[in-house]
Amino acid sequence: MSPQLEIKQLTKSFQGLVALDAVDLSIEAGDLVGLIGPNGSGKTTMLNIVGGYYDASSGRVDFQGQRIDGKAPSALARLGIGRSFQVTKVFKRLTVLENLVVPGATDWTAGKASIVERAMQILRELNLERLATERASSLSGGQAKLLEFGRIMMLSPKLVLLDEPFGGVHPELKAFMYERIRDWNAAGVTVILVSHDMGSIFDLCRRVVTLSYGHIIADGTPEEVRNDPAVLDAYLGDHHVA
Repeated sequence: MSPQLEIKQLTKSFQGLVALDAVDLSIEAGDLVGLIGPNGSGKTTMLNIVGGYYDASSGRVDFQGQRIDGKAPSALARLGIGRSFQVTKVFKRLTVLENLVVPGATDWTAGKASIVERAMQILRELNLERLATERASSLSGGQAKLLEFGRIMMLSPKLVLLDEPFGGVHPELKAFMYERIRDWNAAGVTVILVSHDMGSIFDLCRRVVTLSYGHIIADGTPEEVRNDPAVLDAYLGDHHVA
């Protein structure tokens, strides 16, 4: 069986700076993969290409046997690819409920009543139901990240790309977000998690991939990657303490 997501010789350059250099990566359906690396290693660039926000310089990305690099984010959302961002992106002038209705409307066969019903159910799951009629601009940073989770959930995603979802989040809310990610994954959703929070990576992920200067330097279990000399060198240089 072919991988759900297959990245082949993926390269991305920005005015001569190579952010990704002929990267190969295969991810099976139902994987929960942590993507780590020092700043500038190419993590967000990879998510931006897979999610349709950047065009690749060369190489290709296949999802469920279909080539997707170069497709618009809206087209990828309809294929079941959801994305969160380092800087949370919500529609601040809309209400919390309306923020979920927008992605729900991508299902052209669903009526408004069923979309609203599904949105309210997701808000209940995220403990945001009491804020349904509030403008999204009134949310705390952590609540806005939960709202972004909810918008992804409205897509009934097959693949979720999470870029630093825990930044600045209270520990109790972070634990709640952990459970939602585990719930997604237990339901068969593939998750790629980018985070500088190593605790979250090693706690949540069964597989960890490490990027450095646009190359994959390690790919294995959390324990294997945690003790890999190349990973320690990438993060701490030649004076690391193993």
